[in-house]
Amino acid sequence: MSNPRFNFTQSQADFLELVLSHGVMEFSRSLKLIHDLALYHSDISFNKVEKSALFDLKLLWESFEQIEREKQVISK
Repeated sequence: MSNPRFNFTQSQADFLELVLSHGVMEFSRSLKLIHDLALYHSDISFNKVEKSALFDLKLLWESFEQIEREKQVISK
């Protein structure tokens, strides 16, 4: 998974390889499900830290979706 444009550490490259081999959209769907369960299907009130964590999940699944879109463009 070496790319001359990026200098990944081994753990970063391993993480990306795991995400790509498991399936980017599978991770994205899982993160959305966790987000939606916490936000829409619970009676828990969220403080600022917890709201930030939910937003972090959203950023992560959107990043995974962007990776998938770019992967589809490259494979064409």
